[in-house]
Amino acid sequence: MAAHDDAHDASHPLLSRQSWKRRIALWGGAVAVALAALLFAKASDAAFSLFQRIGAFSPWWVLLLTPSIFALLAWLTNGRLRATRGSGIPQVIAALDQTDRPSRFRDLSLGTSAGKMGLTVLALLGGASVGREGPTVHVGASLMYVIGRRFGFTDSREATRFLLAGGAAGIAAAFNTPLAGVVFAIEELSDRYEHRFSGTLLTAVIVGGVVSLGLIGNYTYFGKVSAKLALGSGWLAVLLCGAIAGLLGGLFSRTVIAAMDGRPRWLGAARREHPVLFAALCGLLLAGLGLAFGAGAFGTGYEQARGLVQGHAVVGHEFGALKLVANLLSYVAGIPGGLFSPALAVGAGVGYNLAPLLPGVDPSAVVLLGMSAYLAGVTQAPLTSAVVSMELTDNSEMLLPILATVLLARAASSLVCRTPIYKALAQRLLAAIPQPPAGGAAEEETRKEKPLP
Repeated sequence: MAAHDDAHDASHPLLSRQSWKRRIALWGGAVAVALAALLFAKASDAAFSLFQRIGAFSPWWVLLLTPSIFALLAWLTNGRLRATRGSGIPQVIAALDQTDRPSRFRDLSLGTSAGKMGLTVLALLGGASVGREGPTVHVGASLMYVIGRRFGFTDSREATRFLLAGGAAGIAAAFNTPLAGVVFAIEELSDRYEHRFSGTLLTAVIVGGVVSLGLIGNYTYFGKVSAKLALGSGWLAVLLCGAIAGLLGGLFSRTVIAAMDGRPRWLGAARREHPVLFAALCGLLLAGLGLAFGAGAFGTGYEQARGLVQGHAVVGHEFGALKLVANLLSYVAGIPGGLFSPALAVGAGVGYNLAPLLPGVDPSAVVLLGMSAYLAGVTQAPLTSAVVSMELTDNSEMLLPILATVLLARAASSLVCRTPIYKALAQRLLAAIPQPPAGGAAEEETRKEKPLP
């Protein structure tokens, strides 16, 4: 009779105890990810607000504060906290590519997640031009993975499912963009997405979204943008933004990858031999940029990008280039922090620069196209970039122009950067991990893994 019941459960997934156990783990994990994302967002905003108050009190304090915090972060992340460096998305991709290896624990422990959040907040206290979305993906995947293991889902296939769900919930909670979270998981995090898992993934993202909605209400990241693009001459904006912003995004990615590979040699030697001093110098250069050209060099760039896309700019035409250099300095310094928000800000600045070349075209539409195109150029994830841009602005009328722009931007970016930045950085993380014992020894080592603390 028991065997018959088990068979009956297996043939009806809705009645299977194992399936319900998985759902409870995923839904509980989604709640935890949403709460962590909200806490992270509040702490990040408070930290950057404090930095702005310090800068308003005396801009010269920035020349001391920013290099000092960059140096401190480089020192802290040179040892056990090294896994907290950078965006966090490459770490998740690397974990997805090695789910049968114990070494994945290094980047997915709760300690690493807490460190990622705390050090990214510290980076924003120093005015670093970084975002919190990539780190939120890292934290979300880590939390979901740990919770999955606590519920007994320890094999490779289940680990992949929980990592995907955590990453999707992380991007959805960071931007309040549920659809973008699902698309991101499919397009960016893994090419081994299981269609049978789509319903469970969707429910996990929805649960996280409901928690966000209940705690902070319904909101759109950049506010509702009613931009439109007419047929005819307006579509010249698609060509301009797709080609120029896509190329710039590809150049940015190629520069970051080269720097991570130690090129040029003098840069690689400085980062390797004097990491703390090098980070301090990057912080000093960033502080100098901010003092010389404006406060837009610091932080995520959210306020400036929102102003541009809403049609009431608070920055000049130098903002796009300024933000690009600031983001590059912050990432090359080797400190924790993501690329998404600064990339959106750079793209908005590029669109703002291109708008005067297109008289008669809605400037807000050009800014929106530039924003989506540059993000697609950096990440080479056109669908994610399109969905993020539309959900952030609550604008569906720009669907076709945005889709055309991001596809063109992806093609332009690939001309100068053949491997997407997150995949390239994940490959370097994997190459740095010692190979496991061959054959059955590796399987035995995996079986002996203990649950995460």
